[in-house]
Amino acid sequence: MTLFSSKWLKEELIRTVGIDIGSRTIKHVVMENSNLIGYSIADTGIDPLSNLHKLINNENLDHLVATGYGRYLAHIHLKCPVITEIKAYAVGANFLFPNCRTVLDIGGQDSKIIRVKDGKVEDFEMNDKCAAGTGKFLEVMATTLGFTIDEFSNAAAGSASAVSISSMCTVFAESEVVSLIARGEDRCSIALGLHQSILNRIIALVGRTGFEDEIVFGGGVAKNRCIVTLLEKRLRKRMNLPKEPQIVGAIGAALIADGCVT
Repeated sequence: MTLFSSKWLKEELIRTVGIDIGSRTIKHVVMENSNLIGYSIADTGIDPLSNLHKLINNENLDHLVATGYGRYLAHIHLKCPVITEIKAYAVGANFLFPNCRTVLDIGGQDSKIIRVKDGKVEDFEMNDKCAAGTGKFLEVMATTLGFTIDEFSNAAAGSASAVSISSMCTVFAESEVVSLIARGEDRCSIALGLHQSILNRIIALVGRTGFEDEIVFGGGVAKNRCIVTLLEKRLRKRMNLPKEPQIVGAIGAALIADGCVT
């Protein structure tokens, strides 16, 4: 007969950290035994290393994995392992939505479509050469029209008609929008036209890999309700939206740091 101590045997808590250093924001996720216990988001800014240190504070870095554009910055200064954004998003999306087969991520300066199965990457396409169809494009166009980001989305969603936008290059599109304003076109109609032009760019990206249910939409642009609505109408599919779309990659990194995903 095996004898046990009268004290309860407690499961050892393993705290892991995932960092996603993007072009616009740094996402920081903390997990305990694969349970999300907290996260924070900060601007990447002109000194991402300093901002990174503020986020991780005095945490134990023995279980930390970094992803995103700036992952090698973390690798050099924090001596932590790194993984690609593609893998991080596949793992993170599968954690949040276990039946996920397609991941769409539109961030500050890139967009990607990932086909996944059981959290493993099957295929992907990525646009990281041009700001068209990304959060940066939205920011520039909103500013040109005199809107905040939230106002920009709401104005587009509330418009009954759209002004066609022929340019997808951020610089040329900005010039085109200025000309449309000078002609007296309605700002809300221009906003909807810009959202539709972004949608066309996204659909072209999705068309390169195809998609399967269920679709998880992550990244900062997933907070734009107009884009979500237009996507669902065009694809005739419902988007699965995380409560905080920006931390999907950081969750994936934290799970890999836990060793529960290879």
